[in-house]
Amino acid sequence: MKAKSAGWGHEELEGLDLGDARRNERAKTLVTRFAANPTASIPGACNGWAETMGAYRFLENEEIEWRGILEPHWQRTQQRMGEHEVVLCLQDSTELDFNGQEIEGLGELNYEARRGIYLHPTYAVTPNREPLGVLDAWMWARSERDEAGRRAGPKESLRWIEGYERIAEIAPHLPHTRLVYVADREADILALMRCAHELGTPADWLIRAKHDRSLAGGEKLWQTVAAGEVVGEIQFTLAARPGQKARPVMQEIRAQRVDLPAGKAGAIGVTCLMAREIDAPKGVKPVEWRLLTNRQATELPQLLTLIDWYRARWEIEIFFNVLKNGCRVEALQLSVVDRLERALALFMIVAWRIAHLMRMGRTCPDLDAALFFDPDEIRGAYLLTKKRVPDRPPRLNEVLRLIAQLGGFLGRKGDGEPGVKTIWTGLQQITIAAQILQALRE
Repeated sequence: MKAKSAGWGHEELEGLDLGDARRNERAKTLVTRFAANPTASIPGACNGWAETMGAYRFLENEEIEWRGILEPHWQRTQQRMGEHEVVLCLQDSTELDFNGQEIEGLGELNYEARRGIYLHPTYAVTPNREPLGVLDAWMWARSERDEAGRRAGPKESLRWIEGYERIAEIAPHLPHTRLVYVADREADILALMRCAHELGTPADWLIRAKHDRSLAGGEKLWQTVAAGEVVGEIQFTLAARPGQKARPVMQEIRAQRVDLPAGKAGAIGVTCLMAREIDAPKGVKPVEWRLLTNRQATELPQLLTLIDWYRARWEIEIFFNVLKNGCRVEALQLSVVDRLERALALFMIVAWRIAHLMRMGRTCPDLDAALFFDPDEIRGAYLLTKKRVPDRPPRLNEVLRLIAQLGGFLGRKGDGEPGVKTIWTGLQQITIAAQILQALRE
């Protein structure tokens, strides 16, 4: 992913075809500009009035379809997936709240007074949590309810099934990569499991259970698994979240292979894994996960792998955090939902880029920074932090920590590695520095 002088966005969107070379160039420029200054407004991210007007014309162009903007990124994501033995395809939905803005085409969110749209992406990551990119996405606004309280159009639950079908379509093109569909409780849909079964399960699936289903003998699923013997234990650190500090967790693990009645399809064999926290701190709700998967898993190493895969689902939450708070997409002031969707297509690529930099800085710290940054960006990071450029090629983690320092990361002992917020804030400053260095040469 070496950044070229035209910007990393040109490489990521190579092969883009929006029907006009000028549109293609505009999209590549915009994704580069938005990545360089993700928290800014569109005028603030663009380089001057002419570029700002060009950005708005691009977003207003009804001949540009948002999926077409993402198509080359989808293709490059698949290429990256092919380099790994296992890829986790994370799915989730999030609300984008544009309440108070005059945007034509918004719909109701979780209650009538809130207006916005829904985003449901498939986000590909490795088991080591390296983000590979957005693999697919759906965006929609809810239609108004009729007098009976019903909405027109397909059920929203179909997004989860369609998501699996899309992964199943990709699987034959990646014969050396095992694809695993990973989702939270909303995906606990029997029709999804039946769909996978009927397709021959070209991709594995791992879903957090929502329903305590009845088994063939009338007994309940969760009670049946909970009555089994403890297979082993797992220890990990639960990541910090708003209002909750990071803390150690120990869970007991139980698992059982069962057949779920599936109507005309007969029964679908699943493994139900139950991981329940023991000795939780007083006043803290114990962490308990009930997971369902098509995979045969009875031995502890297999079950630990499944838990690690499910825990990697947190990466899509990081992606949403960057999209909403780093890119501030809910502050976009565009008058029509179609324009909003085109902007979101660009910002999804930006959000992946920022999350990818953060994760690679942690898991592959010794990579050459030039694989990810332009030479002027690297030089700018050292200049702004008043550090001497090393004689050897700078490493990725070194440069990222400098960038994060510009974004407020203190780097004290015990602070750990920088997060996405300090990285996206620092990126703005090194981009300006790089532009100044380029201007001085000219």
